[in-house]
Amino acid sequence: MERDIMAETAATKTAKTRKTAAKPRKTAAKKTVAKPVKRTNTAKAKSRFNAALDEARAGAALLGQEARERAGAYRSQAVSRGDDWAGQAKTRAAELARDGKGKASEALSGLGKVVGDSAGEIDDRFGPRYGEYARSASRSLQTTATRLDQKSVEDLGEDAREFVRKSPAAAVGLAALAGFMLARLFRGR
Repeated sequence: MERDIMAETAATKTAKTRKTAAKPRKTAAKKTVAKPVKRTNTAKAKSRFNAALDEARAGAALLGQEARERAGAYRSQAVSRGDDWAGQAKTRAAELARDGKGKASEALSGLGKVVGDSAGEIDDRFGPRYGEYARSASRSLQTTATRLDQKSVEDLGEDAREFVRKSPAAAVGLAALAGFMLARLFRGR
């Protein structure tokens, strides 16, 4: 009995397998007729899509090139303007430095004259020894004013850098003193 059931099951499976195998052939024959039409439409769609992509890539490349050209033009304009402004600032700074140097020289010379003129009074009040200190200070101020007037602004800058290199502590002290004097000067107003 078992053998009979197994034989029937095997026969049923074989029959179903044969029927199933026959169906794909029929279906395959039907699909082969329909596939060439779909392939043609699909191929056309892919071709159009690829052409659109190529056109988009070319357009993006042109836009990128134009953007780079414009950026280069703007950069060169900015550099040109920056160079012009830097030149104007340097010229103006040099003018201000020369004016400041001239005023400082005049101020030192004037201070030297005032100290020299008051040396006689100092002799009378405190003695000739202190009067000689005043005259020495007056000569020193006059000499400094003359040297300042003779040097260029660049030379003065180099002298200041050299002074800071040789004695940085004194430079910091002088800067602090100058800051204190300027603060007192502007606070009083």
